[in-house]
Amino acid sequence: MSLRLIVVSAPSGAGKTTLCDRLLREFPELTLSISSTTRSPRGRERHGVEYFFLEKVDFERQIAEHRFAEWALVHDNYYGTSKAVIEKAFSEGKSVLLDIDVQGAESLRKAYPREAALFFISPPSLGELERRLRGRRTDSEESIRKRLANARTEMERISQFDHVIINDSFERAYAELRDKVREALRNAPSGGALG
Repeated sequence: MSLRLIVVSAPSGAGKTTLCDRLLREFPELTLSISSTTRSPRGRERHGVEYFFLEKVDFERQIAEHRFAEWALVHDNYYGTSKAVIEKAFSEGKSVLLDIDVQGAESLRKAYPREAALFFISPPSLGELERRLRGRRTDSEESIRKRLANARTEMERISQFDHVIINDSFERAYAELRDKVREALRNAPSGGALG
């Protein structure tokens, strides 16, 4: 069976999550990867649904045991993708959709060089991204500045991705992403060991 990791990265505010939600509705052969984290649950988040919530000592033990396909320390909390989550999906005949940062995408390409297809969702410009972030009215000025600085750094690394999709119009961007994902799934490598 031909299986893929569909890895989608984007700066905050570029529309990645909305695009990924729509992909999941249209492609029943895709399952969303659930990340692990050491941060506390927020609101109604539940273990095993939004995240796997781990104690720091457990997360660090799993790092030492090489159980993560990728992981990062972000604002004093660990985040990572468990190899077991990916392998379970593959064993069930599902390809995996990962909504993940640029650093995580690079690590997944290294861990799964044959299976990973990397997509970068880009805003039309940093000015438009700033307009979108301000329009959400959910972030402080400091947070907006930090997100824009991160976006500049992330956009400098787009050459590492297989496909770059500019989200200048949601419907157009989704149509392009859908077609590229369909092609990646159709052309997935088959046979052999995973990873």
